[in-house]
Amino acid sequence: MVAWIISLLTGALGGNLAGSLMKGSSLGMLGNSIVGILGGGMGGGLLQMIGVDAGPSGGMDIASILGSVASGGVGGGVLMAIVGFIRSIIGK
Repeated sequence: MVAWIISLLTGALGGNLAGSLMKGSSLGMLGNSIVGILGGGMGGGLLQMIGVDAGPSGGMDIASILGSVASGGVGGGVLMAIVGFIRSIIGK
């Protein structure tokens, strides 16, 4: 459970970081956080599905925690970049 929370929180951070780097496509702090949380959860789940044990596996060892941080942050940032890209295309 703790690993999922870490993944979701770092997803929110990744979403906000991606939003700040993509100024024209940012959804605001709340929007970036929501998209990042979704991406963080999906990132951890996706890595587990393909067999990489970097996502939230329920363990409290340092590898599991670092895997949750990485998968959540990357997942949140990637989903935010995708949503921002789609939003910029639709806005044109």
